[in-house]
Amino acid sequence: MAEESAPGRRGERSEEAAAERGPGAAFHMFVLMEDLLDKLKLLSYEEEALRPHNMRPLSRHYFALPTNPGEQFFMFCTLAAWLISKAGRPFEQPQEYDDPNAVISSVLSELRSFGRPVDFPPSKLKTGCGEQVCYVLDCLAEEALKNTGFSWKRPAYPTEEPEEEEITEDDAELTLSKLEEDVAEEESDNEEDYIDLNVLKAQTYRSNMNNTAKQEEILQSTTDAAEWNLEVERVLPQLKVTVRTDNKDWRIHVDQMHQHKDGIDSSLKETRGYLDKLHNEISRTLEKINSREKYINNQLEHLVQEYRSAQALLSEAKEKYQEGSGGVTERIRVLSEITEALEKVKQETEEKGSSMTDGAPLVKIKQALTKLRQETIQMDIQIGVMEHALLQSKLKEKSNMTRDMHATVIPEATEVLKLLV
Repeated sequence: MAEESAPGRRGERSEEAAAERGPGAAFHMFVLMEDLLDKLKLLSYEEEALRPHNMRPLSRHYFALPTNPGEQFFMFCTLAAWLISKAGRPFEQPQEYDDPNAVISSVLSELRSFGRPVDFPPSKLKTGCGEQVCYVLDCLAEEALKNTGFSWKRPAYPTEEPEEEEITEDDAELTLSKLEEDVAEEESDNEEDYIDLNVLKAQTYRSNMNNTAKQEEILQSTTDAAEWNLEVERVLPQLKVTVRTDNKDWRIHVDQMHQHKDGIDSSLKETRGYLDKLHNEISRTLEKINSREKYINNQLEHLVQEYRSAQALLSEAKEKYQEGSGGVTERIRVLSEITEALEKVKQETEEKGSSMTDGAPLVKIKQALTKLRQETIQMDIQIGVMEHALLQSKLKEKSNMTRDMHATVIPEATEVLKLLV
């Protein structure tokens, strides 16, 4: 039960961590991937890392989105090994058939040696994509840039010269003015070809006035009928009366609406039959699909149950495998630390053994002993000289004391003799 509830707890923890980081945390790995790609380009990864393996350059979001887990994991291992060696640490290039757990543990141990924190399980790197993969490669790229001596500089912005503002006329106003000029020209042309109604009324009115004034004179027509018909045929095209229609008039819009409605009704009558047939066909096919689906579900129900049980067993096995792989990676890391300590102890024992079998220290000891003997002889000589000098000084003092004593006794004796005499 604890094993089954562990992945659910991990998912809940990851969701809570993402909620604490904010709504933009899901897109943080895209920004991290873009920064990583810039740093890799600064390190010229295409020529040094990808070209020897005949690999294509990375896309903008290569490690941010899952595409091919095997290819992405091999690319991650290759770039990580190259960046570690670029940072000044010896690291063997991983091969395609190496143990992924061992490779991941070695990469994480190198990352910890650089002082970078690793607060995620190693199994996150097996997919070859995600925020953890981008984080590891970004940290290694920063260490590689530090080792190469790269430093970011201030951006140099180019000086922009002020451009003279050009006043351009609006094309819409130009086209509108041209359109008004064209319409005015057409109206003038039409006025030349056709007679205006008002002008015709004025002419008829004047002619009527003239005719009433001259009624008495016109009593008999002297015009030939054939010439009159010819003149009528010649003037007839010019007697057409034109009435200009205004597009803004509501009557024109109403007529257009009626025309469109009639067109829609006529087209609807034709298409309604096709739509009804299509609806009937679709409904029949849906019924057939539903019936076949029910039949297939009834026939394959036991297989579906077996598949679900197998899927559940597979998920449990995957969870156990992930937990076991995590423990194996931790033990591999401990084993690597123990082997490193063992190598150090072996090296120290070899140094001590070589120092014990070497005769150079013994020679040095003998030389020191001979030097000490010479120094003791010299010290003995100096001590003897000092003792002799001390003895001479003591004897001299003693002789002086006896002489002084004799010198004081003789005068006293002479004085006594003199008294006795």
